[in-house]
Amino acid sequence: MQQHAFACPFTTSDSWVILSPIEQSIKRKIEAVGTPLKDWDINIYRGVLTGCNEAFIISTEKRDEILANCQTKEERKRTEEIIRPILRGRDIKRYSYDWAGLWLIYIPWHFPLQFDNTIQGSSERAEKEFCQQYPAVYKHMLQYKKELSARNKAETGIRYEWYALQRWGANYWEDFLKPKIVWGEISDIPKFGFDAKGEMYCEATSFL
Repeated sequence: MQQHAFACPFTTSDSWVILSPIEQSIKRKIEAVGTPLKDWDINIYRGVLTGCNEAFIISTEKRDEILANCQTKEERKRTEEIIRPILRGRDIKRYSYDWAGLWLIYIPWHFPLQFDNTIQGSSERAEKEFCQQYPAVYKHMLQYKKELSARNKAETGIRYEWYALQRWGANYWEDFLKPKIVWGEISDIPKFGFDAKGEMYCEATSFL
């Protein structure tokens, strides 16, 4: 142990950083020429929160089944638009990601009337529209209604409908569609992936 020991001066109020003299030198050089992340003009967001992954995160086979159950070409097109590829924290590797072939059924609060500002809470009108416009997806969600309704008791069925995501990125949903850097919430080593096309939605991750 002693052969790996080195002195670290803790003379400032900054957070303690225990590094070897060489690593300290590299750190000082980076800090001298770089801009700290906290000073960048960027926003860091978290991925969606489902509250019930079994209902919202589906396999390719289940996606194909739902699409096959669509009654018209118009319904199929609408349905394809709300079933998007998803990355979980465990899918993100160092400098890349391995998509597991999973899909997210992206259902915002009050869907499909999520942009109707007159709706202030759980809406029967929104559910009726959902059932009429997306019957194949609605039928799938009905299988999990008991589990979905048992989520956050202070919000489910009060602030949002039983079939909606628990958190859908209301203030930054458009950023899911942009190129982004994603990383898992918990990791033993730095792991960052780049979604160049903005195709991936995120769960148990953050992104910028």
